[in-house]
Amino acid sequence: MDTDTRMKGRNGTRTADVMSAVRAKVAGRALSAGDRLPSIRSLAATMDVSPSTVVEAYDRLAAEGLIRARRGSGFYVSPMAAPPLALAEVEPRRDREVDPFWVSRQSLDADAAVLKPGCGWLPADWMPEAGLRRAVRALARADESLLTDYGSTRGALALRRLLITRLAEDAVEASVDQLMLTGSGTQATDLVCRFLLRPGDTVLVDDPCYFNFRALLRAHQARIVGVPTTPSGPDVARFEQILGSERPRLYITNSALHNPTGATLSLATAHRLLTAAAAHDLTIIEDDIFGDFEPERSPRLAALDGLTRVIRIGSFSKTLSASVRCGYIAARADWIEHLVDLQVATSFGGPSPVATEIIEKVLVGGSYRKHMDELRQRLTRTRRDVARKLQALGIEPWLMPRGGFFLWCRLPDGLDATAVARAALEENVVLAPGNVFSVSQSASHFMRFNVAQMSEPRMWDVLRRALKSAPGMTGR
Repeated sequence: MDTDTRMKGRNGTRTADVMSAVRAKVAGRALSAGDRLPSIRSLAATMDVSPSTVVEAYDRLAAEGLIRARRGSGFYVSPMAAPPLALAEVEPRRDREVDPFWVSRQSLDADAAVLKPGCGWLPADWMPEAGLRRAVRALARADESLLTDYGSTRGALALRRLLITRLAEDAVEASVDQLMLTGSGTQATDLVCRFLLRPGDTVLVDDPCYFNFRALLRAHQARIVGVPTTPSGPDVARFEQILGSERPRLYITNSALHNPTGATLSLATAHRLLTAAAAHDLTIIEDDIFGDFEPERSPRLAALDGLTRVIRIGSFSKTLSASVRCGYIAARADWIEHLVDLQVATSFGGPSPVATEIIEKVLVGGSYRKHMDELRQRLTRTRRDVARKLQALGIEPWLMPRGGFFLWCRLPDGLDATAVARAALEENVVLAPGNVFSVSQSASHFMRFNVAQMSEPRMWDVLRRALKSAPGMTGR
C-alpha cells in the first residue's frame, strides 16, 4: 500500500471520528437545535486533527442535514436535527401479519446478525466479487456521460445485443426491437402488468408461486387464481378447466427451476399449456430468473411460442448482484413499444447506465460462465447435504431439484410452518413458511429453505428448537 493510500485511509478515519463526536453531542443533548458548533480551529486542536479534516466533517454533517452553515458566522445544529431513532423504529416489525410481504420485509430489513434461510438470494461470498470489482474499476475510464446521464429508453444497446445472443441459446429468436432493459426483474413484471391489466382482471399463478407475484398483483388490484403445481409444471387438466371457467387475462410462471418448488416444466406439459393458452387468448409471463442455474436447459415456453403470446423476463440479481440491478423483457415488437412508453412514464428512461455497464462487462469478460459452472457444482453438493440434515429432523423435500438453491419441504407431524417461522424469528432466524407462497392457503405444513444460507450451526440449533416449540409436535 503506497503512502498516499495510507494517508487517505487515516484522513477518512479521522473525519469519521469528528463526525461521530458531533453526532454524540447532539444525541446526548450537549448540543441542541440552534446551538453553535466549536470553530474549525478550536475543534481541530481539541481532537488533534487538521483543520481540513474538521472542514470535511462539517461539510458531510451539513449534507446529512444535522448541521447548517451560516455565512461568516460558523456552523450550527439544524433546527430539524432528529433525535436518535428508537430501536423499534429501525428493526422490522416482528408481529406483522404473515402475508406475501412478510418474508421480504423480514429479510430485507434484517441486520447482519440475522440468519436468512428463508430469503431468496445467495450469500455475498458466493457471488463473483472479483469480476464485479473489475467492472466497477473500469467505470473510472468510462466516458463522463455514462456516469451522469439518464439511461436510454430501451437500455444499453451492447447489453441488449448480448442478451439476444443468450436468448438464442434457449432457441428464443428475438430481434433488437423485441427486447428492452428494465430496472429489475420485478419492474419488468410490473410494467407488463401495467400494460395488460385493469383492476379486477383475473390472473392465473401457480399454487404455490413466488410470493412477490402475489404481492405485485395485489398492488394492481387483480383477482388471483391459483393452479396446482406438479413436478413437471402446472396441473394441465386443472389449468385447462380454469381457463374455461375463469377466463384469466394473464398467467405468470417460472418454467425453469420453479420458485418455490424447484420443479421443471416438461416438454409435454409446455405444449399443452400453449395449446390451451392459444384457445383462450391467454398471455403468459415466463420468468426465467433461475434459468442459468440449470445443469442442462429445459423447455422454454418463449422458444416454443416464438414470443407470440409469451413474454420472457429475467434479471441477474440471483447470479451476479442484487445491488447492481437490471432486468429485461423480450416480447412482440409492438408490445415493446408500449412497454417502453410505460417505462419512460414511470422511470424516465431505462435502467442505470452504470448498472448495465457493470453487468455487460462481467458477462463479456469470460468469467461469468466459469462462475456459473462452479456455482452449479457447489449448489449440487449443498442441496444434497442440506436435504440430508433436514431429513434427520423429519423435514422431507417435496422433490430434489435439478438445480438452484431452494428446497420445498414438508414439515414433520403436521406442524404449522407459520408458527415455526415465528418461533425462529424470536432467535433472529428468518424462515419462509409455505402459505406466503400459496393462493389457496393450502401449504401450511410446507416451508421453503435456501440451502446456500444454511451453513451456520446456530441456524440448525434454532430450527430444532422452533420445531419442538411449535403446535402439533408429537414428541420429537
